[in-house]
Amino acid sequence: MFTPDTLTGKSILVTGGGSGLGLSMAKGFASVGANVAICGRTEDKLKSAAAEIQAVAQPGVKVLTHAVDVRDFDAVGVMMKRLVEEFGSLEGLLNNAAGNFLAPSESISPNGFKSVVDIVLHGTFNCTQHFGNYLIDSGRQGSILNIVTTYTETGSAFVLPSACAKAGVYAMTTTLAYEWGTYGIRVNSIAPGPFPTEGAWSRLLPTKEIQEAYLKKVALGRVGKHEELANLATFLMSDMSAYMTGECVTIDGGERLSGGEFNLFVTNFERKTLKDMFNAMRPKK
Repeated sequence: MFTPDTLTGKSILVTGGGSGLGLSMAKGFASVGANVAICGRTEDKLKSAAAEIQAVAQPGVKVLTHAVDVRDFDAVGVMMKRLVEEFGSLEGLLNNAAGNFLAPSESISPNGFKSVVDIVLHGTFNCTQHFGNYLIDSGRQGSILNIVTTYTETGSAFVLPSACAKAGVYAMTTTLAYEWGTYGIRVNSIAPGPFPTEGAWSRLLPTKEIQEAYLKKVALGRVGKHEELANLATFLMSDMSAYMTGECVTIDGGERLSGGEFNLFVTNFERKTLKDMFNAMRPKK
């Protein structure tokens, strides 16, 4: 579907690009010609990820890293300015940085709720506004791609902070798609289903029993492959989708059709079993 120069001439920032799905999508962009910058909070992880990206990148592609907390508006602005200076321009932003955990909604602390919303919603706003202002002020066109979830529409048990934050990001997608369309800025989103990663998979589906129950919800009966998500992200960042904006594309093997993503905990486990499981998942003091 793609050629080695599909994204040539574009420079793209991937937040949370040091691991997991962010890294996979960043590698996909670089493999078809895009300059790629990845940001996250851990410098060593970013350097290791950059080496992986460079290994699959087309000749001449630049790969940059920047350690930043996306919750810090001013620090995000410093990062954007540096990336524009080093790349010469910036055409794409992939808002992928996120946080999530499983917990009964009645036991979530205010700080736990705030920590997820700050990363997912405020972090996305911080990066998006800085990037949008850069494009508007410089008279450039560009593309913003937000990672949301299927439960922005269905809701889901036990991930209340994430559901609220991702719903806000989805609303941001549709709002800015119309408002910024006049500037030639496209804003779309992707709602991934089960794509195993070392971090999120172990936190959200911690046991084999839970994973097997979850897969029964997926119409295609399997988890997603990272390259499948990377292919979709590449298409949405490319000029092949130049007339798409305000769209949310779901890629989940039909999982959403069975209801809220983590509602299986309610239907498959007794309440006491759930409490014991959540207590076992709490970080040890």
